[in-house]
Amino acid sequence: MNYIGEIALILFATTIAGALSQRIGIPSVIGQLLVGILLGPALLNWIRPGELLTAGAEIGVIILMFMAGLESDLKLLKKYFKPAISVATMGVILPMICFYIYGVLMHQNFERAIFWGVVFAATSVSISVEVLREFGKLNTKEGATILGAAVVDDIMAVLILSVFVSMFSSGSRSEPNLLLSIGEQLAYFVVVYVVIRWIAPLLIRLFEHLPVPQSVPIMSLIICLGMAYLADLTGLSAVIGAFFAGIAVAQTTAREEVETNISPIGYAFFVPIFFVSIGIEMRFDHFWSNILLILGMTIVAVLSKLIGGGLGAKILGFSFNSSYVVGAGMVSRGEMALIIAQIGYQAKLLAPELYSELIVVIILSTVIAPLLLKHAIARLDS
Repeated sequence: MNYIGEIALILFATTIAGALSQRIGIPSVIGQLLVGILLGPALLNWIRPGELLTAGAEIGVIILMFMAGLESDLKLLKKYFKPAISVATMGVILPMICFYIYGVLMHQNFERAIFWGVVFAATSVSISVEVLREFGKLNTKEGATILGAAVVDDIMAVLILSVFVSMFSSGSRSEPNLLLSIGEQLAYFVVVYVVIRWIAPLLIRLFEHLPVPQSVPIMSLIICLGMAYLADLTGLSAVIGAFFAGIAVAQTTAREEVETNISPIGYAFFVPIFFVSIGIEMRFDHFWSNILLILGMTIVAVLSKLIGGGLGAKILGFSFNSSYVVGAGMVSRGEMALIIAQIGYQAKLLAPELYSELIVVIILSTVIAPLLLKHAIARLDS
């Protein structure tokens, strides 16, 4: 039953840390990340990664992205889909080039240097979504572009990962599986369209007539978890499915009811666990001996996404400050980069002795991202 005490400690500490963060003018999510570092193996070692914590964190990020989809304006997302593609493309190409060059300079072989780029081409906007919501910027052209770019970026990262692992890990025998995987992912987006257009409204209408308390919010969670699960089965990130599930439910008459009932579940319980779980991954075992490597990788990780994403927005006519917000919103790597790093480690595409350092850089870029985004939003509003 230790996990009950751990959850109680997490919820207490994140509430206090969130309040203190807002009091000193930084996003509350930073306080939650720092709680993970403080309570985790990096410092006090009171809470360690475990199956229940991992499951809670996965549900947390799924609910977070479901709420982002629920609060998103579909017309706005469609309007800024073209800049989203531009931002995602530049935000993938530049990190891959920069990290390949940096990997070569750090004496990595071709495969490992390229794979550094694959890891840091990924984006996880879960934290950016929370900052955008906190500052009322989720339903703006910058917010819509970041959300759209994150979806495209995720798809591109998964496809690049599939091709790369197929070429350098499993050989030509994996090619049919690769084609099958791409076909499944394309089929998934057909399913997404059908769910948004017909299935979600039908299910919501049916559940509205059930004599069961909270039947509509329950149905919305079923849609959310079901689409997240299907996305995971096709090799996409579960957060993509959750985001589109939110968009699907948002097109129904139950949007306000679902938001009112699901938001407390997520933000009072699961979402804090997700942010703490990121901080818990932080380690300082070999931090000082590889400090120059870590600093160099962190600088490249932050600047390549910031410049790449910002340039993608600027090319399509965004102002400098708007482009800065978009670029800053794409910096966070989060769970997507952690997943890709783990796959690369298992496929022997990452040097085992540098795996922990890579995780530290992912965490550092994730911690820096909301601070950078807050600064960008302040410039935009000034």
